[in-house]
Amino acid sequence: MVSHLFYLLKSKPFLVLLLLINIPGTIYGYYWYGWQLADTEPIFLLFVPDSPTASLFFCFVLLAFLFKKNWPLMEGLAAVTLFKYGIWAVVMNALVMIETNQLSPIAIMLILSHLGMAIEGLLFTPFYKIKRWHLVAVAIWTLHNDVIDYVFGQMPRYSILSEYTSLIGYFTFWLSLVSLTIVYFLAVRKERFKLSIQ
Repeated sequence: MVSHLFYLLKSKPFLVLLLLINIPGTIYGYYWYGWQLADTEPIFLLFVPDSPTASLFFCFVLLAFLFKKNWPLMEGLAAVTLFKYGIWAVVMNALVMIETNQLSPIAIMLILSHLGMAIEGLLFTPFYKIKRWHLVAVAIWTLHNDVIDYVFGQMPRYSILSEYTSLIGYFTFWLSLVSLTIVYFLAVRKERFKLSIQ
C-alpha cells in the first residue's frame, strides 16, 4: 500500500495534476489578496500574500520534479510555508465561523483548500533533499515574515478577529516553530526515510 502511494506521488500524471490544481489556486490566492495588496506599501508587498506564495513555492518544486530534479531551498520553503499557512488559515476561518455563528460556504472552501495545502507539502518530504542550511534560510524567511505581519501590521486581514491580533501573532510564531520542526524531522535529519524522484 505504501509503495503504491510513493509510486503515485512521483508519477508524472499525478505531478501534472497537482500542478494544474496549484497554478490556478495560486493565481486565485493572489487575486483574493488584491484589495489588501492595493493598500500595501511596496516594501511589504512580498510578505502579504502568504498562502499563494507558499503554493507558488510548491509549483516550482513540482516543476523540478517533472524534470527529475530537486530544488532543496524551494522544497524547504514550500514544505514549511504550506503547512504553516495551511493550518493557520484553517484555524482562522474556523474562528470566524465561531465568532459569526455562521456556517459559511466560503469559509468551508477555504478550510478544505488550505488543509489540502498543509498535507500536500508534507506528502513529498521523502523525496526532498533539504539540508540544514536550507532550513536555516527558510527559518529566517518564515520568522522575518512573522515580524513583518505582526510588528509592521501586514498580516492577512480578518476584521472580525481584529481584537485577537496579539493572540493570533503569538499563535503564528509558535506555528512557525512547529512547522520548521516537523519539516526538520521529516525531511532533514539523517535518520529520515528517503526516496528518489528519479
